[in-house]
Amino acid sequence: MKLLEMKGIRKSFYGVEVLHSVDFSVEKGSVHALLGENGAGKSTLMNILAGVYTKDGGTVLFDGKDYPEMTVRLAEMAGIAFVHQELNIFNTLKVYENIFIGDELIDKFGRLKIHEMIGKTNALFKDLGIRLSATEEVSELSTAEKQLIEISRALRKHAKLIILDEPTTALSNEEIDNLFGIIRRLQKEGETFIFISHKMPEIFKIADSYTVFRNGSLISSGLIKDVVPDELTKEIVGKALATSKIYEPRPLGKVVLSVRHLKGNLIDDVSLDVKKGEVIGLTGLEGAGSSELLQMIFGAMPAESGEVYVEGKMLPLGSIRSAMKSSIGMIPANRKENSIIPDMSLLENSYIAEHQISTLKHPIIKRRKENLKFKSYQKDLSIKCTSSEDLIVSLSGGNQQKVILARWLGTNADILLLDNPTQGIDVGAKDEIYHLIERLAQQGKTILFNTLEVSEIKKVADRCCVFYRGHIEADIPNAEITEERVMTYATNAHKVEMAK
Repeated sequence: MKLLEMKGIRKSFYGVEVLHSVDFSVEKGSVHALLGENGAGKSTLMNILAGVYTKDGGTVLFDGKDYPEMTVRLAEMAGIAFVHQELNIFNTLKVYENIFIGDELIDKFGRLKIHEMIGKTNALFKDLGIRLSATEEVSELSTAEKQLIEISRALRKHAKLIILDEPTTALSNEEIDNLFGIIRRLQKEGETFIFISHKMPEIFKIADSYTVFRNGSLISSGLIKDVVPDELTKEIVGKALATSKIYEPRPLGKVVLSVRHLKGNLIDDVSLDVKKGEVIGLTGLEGAGSSELLQMIFGAMPAESGEVYVEGKMLPLGSIRSAMKSSIGMIPANRKENSIIPDMSLLENSYIAEHQISTLKHPIIKRRKENLKFKSYQKDLSIKCTSSEDLIVSLSGGNQQKVILARWLGTNADILLLDNPTQGIDVGAKDEIYHLIERLAQQGKTILFNTLEVSEIKKVADRCCVFYRGHIEADIPNAEITEERVMTYATNAHKVEMAK
């Protein structure tokens, strides 16, 4: 039985048609994966369903009822909940206030039933297996915990259809497993989900049906059990991406970065030497320390002890400015919160780091000069935009990441620290990032990047450093990198095998 039927949906922005009379349907009680590159039209379609956008043509049938003009209020009343990738969380409120915002419980005198809302929130978290307290300040929570609040808010309203847009982007493996367990349990109770993700392993793990959009058109739809990841990837991007590794061995230079006995938050006595032009992939279970190592090297996180050397010179720990002056650049995880400045243009986002370290010598920004530099990076990095004056938020995730990369190349950074650089971007843009990493390495840039996806490391890294509980458990050359071997070290399973 179909819960949702959208037929002949058309939508244009400023005279450009972005949805070309598309059809989309979802069976009741299913987890339906909605797939496509950024700009394919899937978010526009979901915003029409949620009442954020008005359609230019077509029909929307939900739970047997026709909705000629869907609005946000009508969608909520119908039982449609949209958990956006962009967090709609109020950091200045407590957890329970975010859960009940817009739907507060009040008594007959108009007073808030605070204790009842706290009790219901804690009961909801207990039911969902979420370790949060209703009275915590949201500003003190991690991005992953804020994401869980968004999802919990939708589940509290007992929506008939829940749209999850990249829900696992900021979640750890344990939190993802917990979320998937919740989804499966609710699915058995008759709940329906639309699951938007770029991560193939997740799609094949949780979804039972799929629809692929490309360039505003429906490409294919069917059951997950009837396809394989390579087929689906080809349909998403419109061409067969190279499934073989991109990595090519190349001569490496002298050691340019040395870490000695570094200790701190989640880091326990890490030592590492990195050569000029080398690409090292860091991985491990969430919280194992790979991300924290990059942050400590860059000075974004304090270290308790240890030393970091760049070109043989000791780097002052805990100083981002010193790291930048030592030709180190970093793309942090979660670019929306930690990298992009949304109110600034592409040009301003690209030159802000260089200006910070050269402001004493060059206090005046020469926009003509900066524009010429940006155009050069735009060409080299294939940044897709109409003007350097566009706001950075107008770009897709992959292009935003390229602008941030241009930011650090503009500082002449020779050592690049990339924390989850392909987070939240589509498969086509990921492939571009992989090739960029390889090209930069061939130019002599030294790159350390952290990711949970072993396949990414295999594609571009000279070696893989696997973290377990704050230290490097294994250092694996590219030729020996496999999912199984990495996970064996990431979970410390090799010690169990040795003990048998």
